[in-house]
This record gives sequence, structure tokens and C-alpha cells, in this order.
Amino acid sequence: MINIFRIEVSLLLLTRLCVTSYTTKVPVVLWHGMGDSCCFSYSLGKVKSVLEENIPGVYVKSIRIGTNNIEDVENSFFKSVNEQIEQVCQELSMDEKLKHGYNAIGFSQGAQFLRAVAQKCGGPQMQNLISLGGQHQGVYGLPNCASIKHYFCDMIRRMLHYAAYTKYVQNNLVQAQFWHDPNREEEYRKRSTFLSDINNELQINETYKRNLKKLKNLVLVKFDHDQMVQPAISEWFGFYKPGQAVEIETLHNSKLYIEDRLGLKEMDANGKLHFISLDSKHLQFDIEWFIEAIINKFLV
Repeated sequence: MINIFRIEVSLLLLTRLCVTSYTTKVPVVLWHGMGDSCCFSYSLGKVKSVLEENIPGVYVKSIRIGTNNIEDVENSFFKSVNEQIEQVCQELSMDEKLKHGYNAIGFSQGAQFLRAVAQKCGGPQMQNLISLGGQHQGVYGLPNCASIKHYFCDMIRRMLHYAAYTKYVQNNLVQAQFWHDPNREEEYRKRSTFLSDINNELQINETYKRNLKKLKNLVLVKFDHDQMVQPAISEWFGFYKPGQAVEIETLHNSKLYIEDRLGLKEMDANGKLHFISLDSKHLQFDIEWFIEAIINKFLV
């Protein structure tokens, strides 16, 4: 009887140790950028493998919008961003492996989408958000549009130039939903269905602000020679000064920061904001850098 008792206790302790070991591996959620998919072996599929190799036992979830990779790519161009956010919120909340929280890595537009998830979703709790080339103040230009179907890019450029803030385009064209025209600031604030909202441009949504401040770290990686994002300073929450598209205004000089409309000023004071720059083009980074600067510092 005593031996059986000891065996049961040993098994219980072993189970607890295994559970503890598992739960210390904080899951990672990925969201890809424009013209990409969750699972291409040369992009996020590779990133997923690197994460799994360097964080043994970690659960990695790569977000896919659609039933296959082609739909996922198409939806990175033509689908309401707010609908995508709502879908992802539901998907994450139903994933048992994420119930104790997760880290998130957003690639290009996937970064601001994951920030919206952090601000809007009721749970599970996002712990660290890594933004790789995210356009947090939007874009004003689409110089190097990446797409499997190249005619998408020509169509998008025409739509952005002539009708970015019309209701139809705002509800259907992804890039229009974070299109930020510095010569039409008031129109942007009032008619942008996504970016203006999550940046608290018109009014301060205290829930957005409170939820974003729950992050342990918000890591903003900017690519200094970015030929995809205009202006590249948007990757650090900067943008053009209103009324023109030449002079830059940094985050720290912006109304967003000075009035602390999103909580970034408080996060900065608490050491939660991290600004990293890379001497490279859009999303061009070495795996060694990614392991040392991102995985080892923020994900393990």
C-alpha cells in the first residue's frame, strides 16, 4: 500500500513538473504581411521552424485568413480588416493552448493587425508584441507592392489614389484601411475605418488604451532602407507632419504621444517601448539577429 502511495505521489509530482515545463514555454502567434501567407516555407513557415528550434516545445500559431494559402494571400488585399480582427479574436479565444497568454510577432501590416488584437480582444492576454516593419501610423505610398498576382498592385494603387476614403474601398481594400494621407488629415480621421480607430484619432477609447498598456513589451523594429513602407518612420509610430509629405514628425513630438491618447507615453516611461533599427530593406534580417535580438530577449 505504501509503495502504491509513493508511486502515485511520484506520478503526481512528475505531472506537475511536466505541466510547469510546458507552461513556461509561452506560445507564439504570427501574422504575415501583404501578399504573403501563414505557411509558405520560404517566409513564415521558416520563421515558425526557427522558433520551434530555439524554444523547444513551444506552440506556434500562424494566422491564416481563409481556407487555403491562396485565399490567405488574397485576403491580405481584399477584405475588411475589422472583420479579420474579429475572426482572429474568436479563433485565439477558442484555442486552449493560448489560454494562459501568448507572445505575438507581426510582419509588416500583420503588426498593426496584431496591435488591434491586443487592444480589442477580451482574451487571452498578449504578453509581448514584436512589430517587424509594421505601419502603425499608416502609409502614404505603395512603391514596392508584393503580390503573387501582379495586377493586384496596379489596381490597388489606382483605388488608393482616387478613392481611398470612400465607403466601399474602406470596407474592402486592406491597404486603404491604413492609408494615411497627410494632405487630408481630417478626412483620414473621420473616414478611416481601421487605423484612425485603433490610434484613437477622433476620440479616446479607454479600453484600447488600457489593453495596450497590459503588454509587457512593445518592440518596434524599423528597416532604415525600407522601400515598401512610406514613410518608414511609421514603423516607429512617426509620420509626415500634417499638410505635406516631406518633413517627418517623430512619435515623441506627435499629438498621439504628447496627449498620451493610446498609452504609449506611459508605456515608454515604464520601459515597455523598444525602438530597434536595422540597416536593411523591408523585412530583410538575418536569422542570427532574429534569434539574439528577438527570441532570446523577448520570447524565452
